[in-house]
Amino acid sequence: MKLSELKSQLSTVTNLTFVQPNGAFVPRHFHITEIGFISKHFIDCGGDFHKEEVASMQIWVAEDFDHRLKPSGLLNIIDISKKVLGDTDLEIEVEYQTETIGKYSLEFKGENFVLVPKHTDCLAKSTCGIPEKKLELVGAETEGGCCTPGGGCC
Repeated sequence: MKLSELKSQLSTVTNLTFVQPNGAFVPRHFHITEIGFISKHFIDCGGDFHKEEVASMQIWVAEDFDHRLKPSGLLNIIDISKKVLGDTDLEIEVEYQTETIGKYSLEFKGENFVLVPKHTDCLAKSTCGIPEKKLELVGAETEGGCCTPGGGCC
């Protein structure tokens, strides 16, 4: 999710709720402790250079159980963060601590913001000799190596 989509969704909800990948809600008394700009310049194992830029948002839970951040409050924090983020419509990366600090993408489903796990990956699979994954159609009716029209496999 990009910042513009987050802002748009915040204007449609009355409560600010985040759902963890396991389906549990982030406790309602969470804080947004920071929004920042992260720029990562790196080289992959195949020797290619890459650059990523994201808006990082950190969710933190304290012992102040009566705290409730409203959607308008997060919109205000985002507006203040323009001093660091500028006007670029960046992808959002959420940091949230469970056993360790996790990094998540963000999606909106129903009336909730959902933390989507991020995964490591090799960016130079062909250089490393890692085969690309191929989809297998199990039980698909085929004719000449392709699905038949109306066969229900696609």
